[in-house]
Amino acid sequence: MSKLKLNKTALANASGSLIGLVYVFCSLAIALFPDLSQAVAQSWIHGIDFSTVWTGSPRGNFLLGLTTAIGLSWVAGYAIAVIYNALDKK
Repeated sequence: MSKLKLNKTALANASGSLIGLVYVFCSLAIALFPDLSQAVAQSWIHGIDFSTVWTGSPRGNFLLGLTTAIGLSWVAGYAIAVIYNALDKK
């Protein structure tokens, strides 16, 4: 049993911030390097063919995607801290 207790809010804030930065980076990468971005995305999703849906530019729903990605990551970070702290008590 360790004495480390994770701060739930700090981990949630860090998770949300990191994913927010990654989301912005990915949107910039798609805008600047659309072909490379498509190749990378296709390799990460086991070769699924994106050619019919790929636009090669960030979509108009950037703020919705950014907000939901940050929100979900915040909830996930908080949940990880809660679960970690509960399991560490045993």
